[in-house]
Amino acid sequence: MPPNIIRGVDGLPKVILTEPGGSSAEVLLFGGQVISWKNDRREELLFMSSKAILKPPNAIRGGIPICFPQFGNFGTLEQHGFARNRMWSIDDCPSPLSPANNQSSVDLILKSTDEDLKTWPRSFQLRLRISLGPGKLTLIPRVRNTDSRPFSFTFAIRNYLSVSDISEVRVEGLETLDYFDNLKQRQRFTEQTDAVTFDGEVDRIYLSTPSKIATIDHEKKRTFVLRKDGLPDAVVWNPWDKKAKALPDFGDEDYKVMLCVDSAAIENRIVLKPCEEWRGCQELSTVHSSYCSGQLDPWKVIHG
Repeated sequence: MPPNIIRGVDGLPKVILTEPGGSSAEVLLFGGQVISWKNDRREELLFMSSKAILKPPNAIRGGIPICFPQFGNFGTLEQHGFARNRMWSIDDCPSPLSPANNQSSVDLILKSTDEDLKTWPRSFQLRLRISLGPGKLTLIPRVRNTDSRPFSFTFAIRNYLSVSDISEVRVEGLETLDYFDNLKQRQRFTEQTDAVTFDGEVDRIYLSTPSKIATIDHEKKRTFVLRKDGLPDAVVWNPWDKKAKALPDFGDEDYKVMLCVDSAAIENRIVLKPCEEWRGCQELSTVHSSYCSGQLDPWKVIHG
């Protein structure tokens, strides 16, 4: 039974995922992008810019966009690649992945077009499975080389998380790791703190990160847990006030209630020979955090 495609108020086709516990997710065919993820209390967990442009071919500022075949604005391709502003299709043949419950999953596919081949002359198929479960949202991207030559790419799943107050948020699991600082011409530094906190603009690519990263929202007593595989790097981004005002699709005050913590493969490009396929996976879940000696105790989240 294929997923039910409906039209939103913006006219864009989308798929609604639900699960018996009451949580839900909305997935646009444009960009293959999750634009909403609500928990069983109907609380929105993802950030959407107050000035987001929901009109192709503009990329949508918020939710979970897919960045392929590059992350960043290097070379001749548009920033973060073109997958996030192309119209995807329902994938009728997601093999070799086992069949998923259609009520809580959708399989999407993006194939290279003649227009794409003009800017990135590589023939590919990009597949994406999005699955909703109690308290968690899972994305499984796969890239297949359908070209006659090898090609390489970088990749990221950009997670716009909704937070109560960015100054009260901390990211744990990245301590002692090296990172590229995009605010300093991608110079390489080593994280010296026991958690990443925010009092200004941050734009970093953390390298060779653990499979589990925790984003702790003190005010909401909520922790986002990011588990990932095949995506060794992690991007942490908040534009702060000056950059927020400079972005046309970003509200002036939006930076206070959002944080991007992304799964990525950036430092070492993924190389595929003809007919080869790469597969990644990320799982986002939320857990209730309780105060312990005046601080949220993420140890069980990170090491549990």
